[in-house]
Amino acid sequence: MANKLEGKKIAILVEEGFEQEELTKPMQALQDAGAEAHIISPNKNSEIKAWNHTDWGDKFKVDKKLTDVKADNYDGLLLPGGVMNPDKLRINKDAVNFVNTFMESGKPVAAICHAPWTLIETGKLKGRKVTSYHTLQTDLKNAGANWVDEEVVEDQGLVTSRKPDDIPAFNKKMIETFASAKPAK
Repeated sequence: MANKLEGKKIAILVEEGFEQEELTKPMQALQDAGAEAHIISPNKNSEIKAWNHTDWGDKFKVDKKLTDVKADNYDGLLLPGGVMNPDKLRINKDAVNFVNTFMESGKPVAAICHAPWTLIETGKLKGRKVTSYHTLQTDLKNAGANWVDEEVVEDQGLVTSRKPDDIPAFNKKMIETFASAKPAK
């Protein structure tokens, strides 16, 4: 996958409590494929803490504050899961607007585990085939999505997966989808 994403900039939107390996493994895959990946957060701190399965995980440097970036400057968006992270993002107007800009423009978005909670707030899931952690299926169906229990799903540039065990398939489909997208301005 080396150099498949050379010259592409990918936004990774997170809040406190994101699932650690749902950020670290996809981010490493993006970088290994040649992408420039930025951890972006509405959080006011310069570092943000991960959740690691059942307890707090490591701290990660925030590359850019959400208020300082524009979706137009990125080629794709990665949304890691974790329960706290998307629950905080979906009630943050700026975060939802940022995600919505990707959805409206047709730029690729990759969301794993609980991350589709944030996607629901955009109102752009009606008729879209998605997967997620199984506890979100009713929420996604109520948002008009066609929820399926599959390792990875891609629908018109939207890549979704269920859980950390799906990360290898998620990363492969994410790289493939991001590589085929038109470059940002």
